[in-house]
Amino acid sequence: MPPATDPTAFVRANSRLMPVALVPEIRLHLADAVVPLWQATEAELDRMMLPPPFWAFAWAGGQALARYVLDHPDSVAGRRVLDLASGSGLVAIAAAKAGATVTAAEIDGFAAAAIALNAAANGVGIAVETADLLDAPEVAAFEVVLVGDAFYERDLAARALAFLDRQAASGARVLIGDPGRCYLPQARLARLAHYEVPVTRDIEDREIKPTAVYALGA
Repeated sequence: MPPATDPTAFVRANSRLMPVALVPEIRLHLADAVVPLWQATEAELDRMMLPPPFWAFAWAGGQALARYVLDHPDSVAGRRVLDLASGSGLVAIAAAKAGATVTAAEIDGFAAAAIALNAAANGVGIAVETADLLDAPEVAAFEVVLVGDAFYERDLAARALAFLDRQAASGARVLIGDPGRCYLPQARLARLAHYEVPVTRDIEDREIKPTAVYALGA
């Protein structure tokens, strides 16, 4: 990211603070439309073919997982929790509200700024890790790892699953929120809850997305 770019100012200028549909207890800096923000991001960084601005939308898997954590605080309370590929920080904020000590892992600079802003807006403290943990030789073991909407692309899904397996082998419980993305490892999962999640047609194929929360098994 160029030194002249101020990620916090960019997030503030291109979003507005609003409650999350399935999790109205939490407010996030969100965008109204994906294409204008995507174009603004490319212009700000003077780069083309960037990935979508994941931080600016409350994705179905994240909403479902945040709802589950708030409704089942015992799943994270008092534990060291990692929110992998945190995006807006929605799931991390829910875990912090439920009493966890939370690290949000997110390599995108704008997302990291959004997480900090969103955590402050919701009155919680969250550590933000901007290093890519998926291929890191050594990563601290967490007691719970939360993952929302990370299985939409083949290579990323494979790397994420390998990381999650390593965390599980170290004793972590892994919880996944997902609406059935292409590379979700269904055979490895036990479903814990189901939600009908309101989303925007700007980022999904329908306005209500059936979404589940799963525990990763062996």
